[in-house]
Amino acid sequence: MTDVIEAPPAFRPDQLEGFRIGVTSDRRSADLIDALARRGAQVVHAPTLRMANAISDDPVIADTRAIIEARPDVLLATTAYGVRRWFEVADAAGLGEDLVDALSDTAILVRGPKARGGIRAAGLNDVGMSAEETTESLIDAVLANYPEGLTVAVQLHGFLNPAQLVRLHEAHSRVLTVEPYRWIETDETDGRVDRLIEAACSGGLDCITFTSAPAVHALFIAAEAQGRYDDLIDAMCGSVVAAAVGPVTAAPLIDAGVMPIQPERFRMGALIRLVCEHLESARVVRLDTRYGPLALRGSMVDVDNRRVTLAPVALGILRTLVRAGGSVVARDRLAAGLPGSSDEHALEVALSRLRQTIGVPGLIATVVKRGYRIDV
Repeated sequence: MTDVIEAPPAFRPDQLEGFRIGVTSDRRSADLIDALARRGAQVVHAPTLRMANAISDDPVIADTRAIIEARPDVLLATTAYGVRRWFEVADAAGLGEDLVDALSDTAILVRGPKARGGIRAAGLNDVGMSAEETTESLIDAVLANYPEGLTVAVQLHGFLNPAQLVRLHEAHSRVLTVEPYRWIETDETDGRVDRLIEAACSGGLDCITFTSAPAVHALFIAAEAQGRYDDLIDAMCGSVVAAAVGPVTAAPLIDAGVMPIQPERFRMGALIRLVCEHLESARVVRLDTRYGPLALRGSMVDVDNRRVTLAPVALGILRTLVRAGGSVVARDRLAAGLPGSSDEHALEVALSRLRQTIGVPGLIATVVKRGYRIDV
């Protein structure tokens, strides 16, 4: 049995046009990138971690032999990929049938529907699913519903707070684990994460998507190494939307003071739909002007029945003017947002280029000795 793939959100090829979205995931990133790009987004892919099978299968085989011998009372199955990888290794070692037999009378609890699919594909059945689709709530269920002193096996999923296993050890006589895969850091020569952080901090991104908590932690560590952690947090509390696939992924963001958007159903399709809906509804800045409606969507402006792509400097100036709603914005305030130079001559050059790019004479009005405004 394969993973259940949800029906894709209603497709519109211009739905995300103008928006720049960072993707931090490794596994299944191609699906997410393709879905966003087909809706018009400019996608920056920067996997902060990558999933890797064990360098040697020997530890997995040794753990499997121990689980077969123990015939555990309870098994916690946490991920579909981990379950499949575990049984593939067991089959290759000639232990597949023995493993199924050893688990045939085991109370198997699954973290979510995908893990359930992995268990059923192996020819087994589960007795229940965690309430919140988290490993922590899975352990809560074991501690609440099963007597102490049992043998419990746990299929690890690459990242689990050690304190959660301590909870099991305190209640049960024997806790066995098997780790079919793990998360590892990306190659130090891969500069994509650094570029993503710089883009987020400098206004070059509108959204960053996260599909695992380890990916969030890894991005924060990389930002700290650059000395940009505070800048990144400020960006994700402001102009950059953080989108998490579910509460486990969202937790480290919330701990850092970032309030991410997250779908009600913790699935990739639901995340894509939510990103589309949120950016369209909450991140398109609109203003009625004397020359017709104007809308800023990411790096593009809809004006005069045209859609124009703006360079970062021009985009920053226009966004400030549009958000002022027709009020005058002082020269020094606009100049302060320019990279490298904040003198008025640089501002005049940037404004001249912005006016030429937009191509609507009079839209950006000069207010003598005061500043500039959108003519509404």
